[in-house]
Amino acid sequence: MSEKKMTSSRRHHLKSLVLSIAFNLLDAEVKQLVVDKEAYMNEHCPALDLPGSTQELQELCKKLHQQIDKVDEERYDLEAKVAKSNKEIEDLKIKVVDLQGKFKKPALKKVRMSADAMLQALLGSKHKVSMDLRANLKQVKKEVKEEVGCRFRKVFVSAWPCYPFHGNNLQSGLYLVWTLLSARCAHV
Repeated sequence: MSEKKMTSSRRHHLKSLVLSIAFNLLDAEVKQLVVDKEAYMNEHCPALDLPGSTQELQELCKKLHQQIDKVDEERYDLEAKVAKSNKEIEDLKIKVVDLQGKFKKPALKKVRMSADAMLQALLGSKHKVSMDLRANLKQVKKEVKEEVGCRFRKVFVSAWPCYPFHGNNLQSGLYLVWTLLSARCAHV
């Protein structure tokens, strides 16, 4: 089935009808708000009858102060109930987190800071502290071991390959070192 398109005049007519209905509803809502406001004001704030004598004015003031005190007491009671409820909610939240046993750890950011800068930040600028981390490193030395009954010496070299034997000449350099060592061990 092919769907028929709505003509622009029909669309315009429907749009104007919807807008007029919405305008009437908004107008009725505004009028209802005005009526509700007047009813509330008449119920809670009666018309003020100002008496002519001072005695009657004082009695009216006392009556108004009593009403104010009553409203303040109600407000205080409600605030206390809200505070108590908020405290209970927070306690329950803490209990839930404790029962789960999971605390979300915040993602830590990487900070580039040397050990000296970190100590200075912790101790303050008055204390001059420097930490040499390289002093705590283990010193490694070259070892030469000879095994009895073998023809070759085992040489442990920390900086291998040496100067003449680098790049493509590495394999030939290793062979040369092997031959020299084997010849030397043979003479010993």
